[in-house]
Amino acid sequence: MSVARHIVVRGRVQGVGYRYAAVDAAERLRITGWVRNCRDGTVEALLQGSEDDVAAMIAWCRRGPRAAQVIDVAVSEGSPEPLADFTLRPTA
Repeated sequence: MSVARHIVVRGRVQGVGYRYAAVDAAERLRITGWVRNCRDGTVEALLQGSEDDVAAMIAWCRRGPRAAQVIDVAVSEGSPEPLADFTLRPTA
């Protein structure tokens, strides 16, 4: 069963390679969706895939890459989008 989750990551998550590392992690976990920086300093993403794979990606997001300092990951239901891969989106 496929699920979609919208997440907002707070902390030191911009300027540390968070988005690029998220793309790598998503590809390993077979997640589709997107990730982008937000003007308020957070990182936002849409994660789509199996329940287990999305849960594993959320767990990764709580850690992030080595230079990140994640304070919080807010998770909510996402609106599924017809996407074939996981991409970087422009800052919103």
